[in-house]
Amino acid sequence: YKRQVINALGVQDLLEHKGIETRVMTAIRMEEIAEPYIRRRALRHMEKGRVVIFGAGMGMPFFSTDTVAVQRALESKCDAVFFAKSGVDGVYSADPRKDPSATKYDHITFDEAISKGLAVVDQTAFTLCAENELPMVVFGMEPEGNIPRVLKGERIGTLVDAG
Repeated sequence: YKRQVINALGVQDLLEHKGIETRVMTAIRMEEIAEPYIRRRALRHMEKGRVVIFGAGMGMPFFSTDTVAVQRALESKCDAVFFAKSGVDGVYSADPRKDPSATKYDHITFDEAISKGLAVVDQTAFTLCAENELPMVVFGMEPEGNIPRVLKGERIGTLVDAG
């Protein structure tokens, strides 16, 4: 969980340097650096226009950070869930690090992603989004500035939705 919280704090620092007010919330108590996750508090922060960054998963085994991100987005009534990935800039037909012929999708449906067994996020995250019609955007952490760009609505990476 340490790495996920450090990443959340890094995203917070980046956004706050851009003038975007944020809060980091975690499932594991660490009040010195982040707020404990409380659904109503997260909703209140969002009502006030703050970006809420969820770190440290659910604090439970067998739940990937991808699935937890979708769960938190659903609990918080978000319009979409964003996945910033390291080393890949969207959803591909195969792992582009292993298959040079892999092609990037600008848009793909959940059904297509699930049936093709695409693994940029876990299948449970794809399924949970599909069942709840929650759009997903998968984009790369690099180059610098991608997170603010995607939060401002710029189309980068891959949009995954019901179609």
